Amino acid sequence: MTRLWNEPGDFADEMVDGFVAAHGRLVRRVTGGVARSTRTPDGEVAVVIGGGSGHYPAFAGLVGPGLAHGAAMGNLFASPSTPQVLSVARAAEQGGGVLLGYGNYAGDVLNFNAAQDQLRAAGIPCESIAVTDDVSSAPIDDRARRRGIAGDLTVFRIAAAAAAEKRPLAEVADLARRANERTRSFGVAFTGCSLPGADAPLFEVPEGRMAVGLGIHGEPGLSITDIPTADELAEMLVARLLDELPDGVSSARGARVVPILNGLGSLKYEEMFVVYRRIAQLLDDAGLVAVDPHVGEYCTSFDMAGTSLTLFWLDPELEALWDTPVDTPAYRRGGAVAPGEPLAEVDEEADAAEIGPSDDASRRLAAGAVTAFTRAAATIDEHVDELGRIDAIAGDGDHGIGMQRGVHAALGAARDAAERGAGLGTTVALAGDAWADRAGGTSGALWGMILRTLAADLGDDGSPDPAAAAAGLTRAAEAVMAYGKARPGDKTLVDALVPLAEAFERGIADGSAIGPAWADAARTAETAAAATADLMPRMGRARTHHEKALGTPDPGAHSLALLALTLADQLTPQEA
Repeated sequence: MTRLWNEPGDFADEMVDGFVAAHGRLVRRVTGGVARSTRTPDGEVAVVIGGGSGHYPAFAGLVGPGLAHGAAMGNLFASPSTPQVLSVARAAEQGGGVLLGYGNYAGDVLNFNAAQDQLRAAGIPCESIAVTDDVSSAPIDDRARRRGIAGDLTVFRIAAAAAAEKRPLAEVADLARRANERTRSFGVAFTGCSLPGADAPLFEVPEGRMAVGLGIHGEPGLSITDIPTADELAEMLVARLLDELPDGVSSARGARVVPILNGLGSLKYEEMFVVYRRIAQLLDDAGLVAVDPHVGEYCTSFDMAGTSLTLFWLDPELEALWDTPVDTPAYRRGGAVAPGEPLAEVDEEADAAEIGPSDDASRRLAAGAVTAFTRAAATIDEHVDELGRIDAIAGDGDHGIGMQRGVHAALGAARDAAERGAGLGTTVALAGDAWADRAGGTSGALWGMILRTLAADLGDDGSPDPAAAAAGLTRAAEAVMAYGKARPGDKTLVDALVPLAEAFERGIADGSAIGPAWADAARTAETAAAATADLMPRMGRARTHHEKALGTPDPGAHSLALLALTLADQLTPQEA
């Protein structure tokens, strides 16, 4: 378990502060994460990687000469927000464009893709690569859905080596994708992991048993078995990876591979060396040439006890790039790396958002919005453990924590905006930005989008027209579906959001006041959220474990219904 923290909610920020203090020679703190302490050479592609915190040395530990130029760092096990990715990319970019690299998880895909779009819109060339090395998370014919684990290292290292040679962005991206296609990983775990302040692990593995194929966020494995001997585990890992040769590799015999035995957080190095002893024998028996073997921690899962084996299948060009020297806080290979041009200290803190004009009526409604966020925060605080438990059944168990971070950040931003004289629309928009930025992950991105879309229809003048407010909620639902690609029936937040929007718009059209119309719509969302228990997930992390999710409502839909009901309680005839 995790033992040392101050305030659990401050853990990730304080961890970054300490990391930068310890490694100031190589990294500097920027808004959203860290970047190299030296200036990116003019015209060099900036390789910006990232994901949730809790996986050190991924991602911050891989920033430095020969590897990443920056790392966007989300909260624990939550993807960085779009503004965080943008901030790190802009801090690192120096005229050569940006390659974004991340693991293939729903929140990371949403936020990194949105950042890519915004960088391109700003005239900064950008490409991206989602790492998909985990063979246990999807079959070979659906490998685009596979998640990224320790194979991140091979993809990021090849991309950075190509960037250091001043290759153009398109070529750097193509080489990263080739490295991804030639990287395969498979892992097991013996215990779960616990986040700071949590009363229990995010997930549990029965005593004396091993989860096969478990994800690095606690996504359920493919099966539970007895713990094998070290040699038997080595044989399992190697056999599974040799069952699937990458395209372009006709035979294992004579092929050159980089083997990476990765510890997930609590497994001792000595144990891994015992396992690797047998892995090396098996690779040799198969006729493989092991190049630059790695045994250590490269992508962890906080304090999880487990290990994964990665095989990176080289070709001559990839092998030449692999030999590029690297010097980062957590990873050093090859000879000395020449330091770059040092950067002067820069204050990265953004100024407070400007508050535009508003009238008295809108400011009164902004105060009501602060009350709504206060009650929403209390509701999530009350249900945080329940939301985490639901999410842990077929996900990673952090939905409650993420919602709690998001709603409290939204409350703080709304209160600050209202105190500075903001109208309703601005107050809700800034709350949405704060929610997305602090919560990170998929739900953070989607809740930010819901609130920002609504804010555009609420405005800062007078009281919003009920029909416009209803239409705004419908537009928010449409924006979420366009952004996240989920549809009703996929077992996501959308299964409650769409019925909520439809019922609210119908109630307003039938002549109901806002309060009664919202109360009816909230009850509709509650019913729809409960009905997701009968659905098989088709989106998100739970999709690879259909049977485990059956019988349990979707946590995103459930939390949305809880907050809709909370708002219904506030919207008395007087407050409406």
